[in-house]
Amino acid sequence: QLDGFLICFPPSLQVFPSQDPLDRADFNAVEYINTLFPTEQALEEAQKAIQQLFGKIKDIKDKAEKSEQMVKEITRDIKQLDHAKRHLTTSITTLNHLHMLAGGVDSLEAMTRRRQYGEVANLLQGVVNVLEHFNKYMGIPQIRQLSERVKAAQNELGQQILADFEEAFPSQGTKRPGGPSNVLRDACLVANVLDPRIKQEIIKKFIKQHLSEYLVLFQENQDVAWLDKIDRRYAWIKRQLVDYEEKYGRMFPQEWCMTERIAVEFCHVTRTELAKIMRTRAKEIEVKLLLFAIQRTTNFEGLLAKRFSGCTLADGTVKKPEVALPSTNPFLEDEAGTETDEIVIEKSDTDKPKKPKVPDNPFHGIVSKCFEPHLYVYIESQDKNLGELIDRFVADFKAQGPPKPNVDEGGAVLPSCADLFVYYKKCMVQCSQLSTGEPMIALTTIFQKYLREYAWKILSGNLPKTTSSSGGLTITSLLKEKEGSEVAKFTLEELCLICSILSTAEYCLATTQQLEEKLKEKVDASLVERINLTGEMDTFSMYIFLQEVCAMQWQNVEHVGDQSPYVTSVILHIKQNVPIIRDNLASTRKYFTQFCIKFANSFIPKFINHLFKCKPISMVGAEQLLLDTHSLKMVLLDLPSIGSQVVRKAPASYTKIVVKGMTRAEMILKVVMAPHEPPVVFVDNYIKLLADCSTDTFQKILDMKGLKRSEQSSMLDLFRQRLPAPPSGAENAGSLSLSAPTPEQESSRIRKLEKLIKKRL
Repeated sequence: QLDGFLICFPPSLQVFPSQDPLDRADFNAVEYINTLFPTEQALEEAQKAIQQLFGKIKDIKDKAEKSEQMVKEITRDIKQLDHAKRHLTTSITTLNHLHMLAGGVDSLEAMTRRRQYGEVANLLQGVVNVLEHFNKYMGIPQIRQLSERVKAAQNELGQQILADFEEAFPSQGTKRPGGPSNVLRDACLVANVLDPRIKQEIIKKFIKQHLSEYLVLFQENQDVAWLDKIDRRYAWIKRQLVDYEEKYGRMFPQEWCMTERIAVEFCHVTRTELAKIMRTRAKEIEVKLLLFAIQRTTNFEGLLAKRFSGCTLADGTVKKPEVALPSTNPFLEDEAGTETDEIVIEKSDTDKPKKPKVPDNPFHGIVSKCFEPHLYVYIESQDKNLGELIDRFVADFKAQGPPKPNVDEGGAVLPSCADLFVYYKKCMVQCSQLSTGEPMIALTTIFQKYLREYAWKILSGNLPKTTSSSGGLTITSLLKEKEGSEVAKFTLEELCLICSILSTAEYCLATTQQLEEKLKEKVDASLVERINLTGEMDTFSMYIFLQEVCAMQWQNVEHVGDQSPYVTSVILHIKQNVPIIRDNLASTRKYFTQFCIKFANSFIPKFINHLFKCKPISMVGAEQLLLDTHSLKMVLLDLPSIGSQVVRKAPASYTKIVVKGMTRAEMILKVVMAPHEPPVVFVDNYIKLLADCSTDTFQKILDMKGLKRSEQSSMLDLFRQRLPAPPSGAENAGSLSLSAPTPEQESSRIRKLEKLIKKRL
């Protein structure tokens, strides 16, 4: 227990071995104290010793305080001397600055009166710098007075310099401008130190005076002001810039960029004047004159870019030029920057040349922007030119006749489509140099118009005619049977022409897509969404029509026999015509692969759509259709190599399309064959086999089964209720057997159908 507190240590506490009695476990404080102080005399001696110790400590503390006081007294004088020195230095510096300021102001005022601008330029900057040291002393009347004298001197200098320039270069009156002088050159150096508005005013007045003659010579009522003499404007400014460099080049500081400023102001004035006169005489603008003026103007803008950096431009009216593009199609330029007529549909990435870097032209559009409102003249001209070009294509085809059969070379792309897209490229590049705004949208509309014209007049218009053909760019004519005969309709020459037209259509399809991409690159970002050539690309796509399928009365079919006549006809014509197409597309095999893919993508959806039109269908009719569907599926899988001595495995991408599409057709027929009672089983089978949640598709299935409207209504309600159940038909999508319980007779029908299919194969 210590001072009333009991300290307890845990038994597990271990300490280092010690001989000190205080560390013993059985330590007894009372006994220990009695041992140290056995008598009262001993205790009194201890107390006296403690008192002596306290006395010594107090003595040491007193001596320390005296020492500290002594040090403070010694250093106090040193601090006073240090403060005095620092204040004295500041006072001397301030006095020197004050002397310099007072003398400088006096000298500045005297030099200003004598127009000693060379000396003033150096002195003024020094005076301004010195005055900054007295900002915190402006409360002192004398300092404030000197500051006001400096400001007054600056104002007087500014007004005096402006007056000197006005006298030398009057903005009004008949007095001829004076020549360069050292006084004005030094005045410009002073203006650099004065308020920036003085420099701006000098530049503005000088340029205005320098261009005053231009406004008189080329005012609107002058003959030289019209577009046909636009060259004279640019010739005039060239002479003026040369004259300026010779006479005044050294008068203005180089960093003022006065030559460029004069050229830029000329451009702004010219753009305004040209816009005004073109509004007045808009009816006189014809395309040749407009393009002439634009060409001369853009040439001048290019000349400015070579001569100047554009550092003075600040009005935001100019923009960066279009970047040259690699020559991978008719819309691009070759590496040398010259236009090329070579047409290349595709190249690998390694074959594509890198985009050449074109230096920015900060002056692009600085004048030529004024022509943009009148570009409708150019657009109308291109409309007319393209119309004449299409007419020439038609006439040339009639005069030269169809391309000659040449199996070795395959179906060639018609040369007219290359000419069309080369012309498109030239129009697009030219228009994008004039404007990337609304005129580009107008030009795109013209492009769309003549893409459709080309497809109709050149491609579809030259397809061999058949009595059953309804025209249009399709491959129906390759596959439809001749009435009353199962013999191929077309001669070898006609088939070669068809293949050539198909190759041309494929080329047009790919190049139209590239055209859309390049138009989107050229046009302003805000207008990109308005560039859409999907309709024109669809025009070049190929279609197949299967009218024979839905023409049959499928509800009256009484037994399942061999494949239907329409299937035999389709297979016959595929075997007769596809090998010819493949041979004629031998030089461009990838087009034949694309032909097969597009054929499948076109045939299968249309076949399925025609299946939906076969209504109502009896059970036997559905079985016959299922047999027909399987036969067509096998032929389609063999389509790429049909009739070929060298059997090649069909591309996986093609096989996948056929299997997926025709399996869906089979599943549709399987659903139609299934009994609709009980309704729950039928609906679940539909969801399982087709995995189609569309009520529209389900409605078509019910129509094919020939159900009454009252039955369909309750079935549709049940279908909507059963939709939340997750479809599980993925694993059985390719199966031809129904998982729902069916009568024994239904089972025998399925087995009989499978035997017929195997026998047919």
